[in-house]
Amino acid sequence: MNNDRKMTRDNILKLCFSGMFAALICVATILIRIPAPLGEGYLNLGDCFILVAAWTVGPFYGFAAGSVGSALADIFAGAPLYAPGTFVIKGLIALTAALIFHAFSKRSGKLRVLGMILGAVIGETVMIAGYYLYDAVILGFGFVPTLGNVPFNLIQGALGAVIGVVLMPIILKSGLQKKFPVYSAR
Repeated sequence: MNNDRKMTRDNILKLCFSGMFAALICVATILIRIPAPLGEGYLNLGDCFILVAAWTVGPFYGFAAGSVGSALADIFAGAPLYAPGTFVIKGLIALTAALIFHAFSKRSGKLRVLGMILGAVIGETVMIAGYYLYDAVILGFGFVPTLGNVPFNLIQGALGAVIGVVLMPIILKSGLQKKFPVYSAR
């Protein structure tokens, strides 16, 4: 019974943190926006918080936080056409980053940083490929014209990965894991 109670408490905390991260991701995405010079989209800080959410609450709650927060940002920013694609793509960033981080962290605590870096890089690669395919196939812009957005998405991904990797150790050192069971700190 005691173990069931702890699991219920942990799941409620993860749900609450996911909601908080979704709001933070939405605000960070909208707050600082630098438009892409060649097409749709803009540079923002949402991806770094998607990564932090994934590493904190795990793949499924991280997926929820990243997808809901980012899709809401698209809707609020006047780009509802991108919301369905963003929902899936940003959720996949979190899912990918959390699973890779956890796989490395399980083997050795010393591999956590490598897991964060690799998870961030592969997660952001999913974002770049996802938006390329969404623009080219789903929205019908074509494969060649959509190539113009790839460099800007590379910058977006690199910014999110670097800031996320820098933020996470600071958050872990803050004592968060003493109050909350950080996904990969078990």
